[in-house]
Amino acid sequence: MLFAKIDFINLLPFHVYIKKHIKSNQIKAIINYKKSYPAKINKKFKKRKVDSAFISSIASRGEKRLDLGIIARNDVQSVILIPGENQTDYQSETSNALAKILKLKGKVLIGDKALKYFHEHPDEEIIDLALEWKKKFNLPFVFATLCYCKNGNYLKKLAKNFNKKKIKIPQYILNQYSKRSGISNKNIVEYLKKIDYDIKEKEKKALKKFLTMTKGL
Repeated sequence: MLFAKIDFINLLPFHVYIKKHIKSNQIKAIINYKKSYPAKINKKFKKRKVDSAFISSIASRGEKRLDLGIIARNDVQSVILIPGENQTDYQSETSNALAKILKLKGKVLIGDKALKYFHEHPDEEIIDLALEWKKKFNLPFVFATLCYCKNGNYLKKLAKNFNKKKIKIPQYILNQYSKRSGISNKNIVEYLKKIDYDIKEKEKKALKKFLTMTKGL
């Protein structure tokens, strides 16, 4: 199974989980090798160069998916807009589209660099895009969904028992991510409390609304 990994902090609990549950060293190596940012993974998946991945919501239209995703129920801190001149983030099609449908102008930042910026500029005006969506529609925001084009049964079996609350991230992994991102261990742990993964009725409604609103963009 060729699985592509979004190499951001927001998927850390899921990757700790699957590394523990995948027995094949070959698959573990592939997961580490096929890692990149969301927009690039979208392209790999669309060209069927990988079998499964967390795909940006805007690119998941028409794809087979599990009821797992990257979800913010309120603020998220890692998908932000700095008011001013419009500037998209090349790493995320979904976040750029979200800013557009919310009619917000400024520079879009996503991922670990956005989270770092958020903590380094506490006095600056920063708009949290997930929070703006929540204010407007009273719904969570689904940034990505776990999609597959092959080996669906294996993926379902693998992901079946994933539960964020039961995942303990080893200190050495937190240290690695902190060193790489420039974000403290404490802020990483607090940030992960803002991320959920289970797609239920509200999340399905939110995803459907977003995909409807972005049709033709």
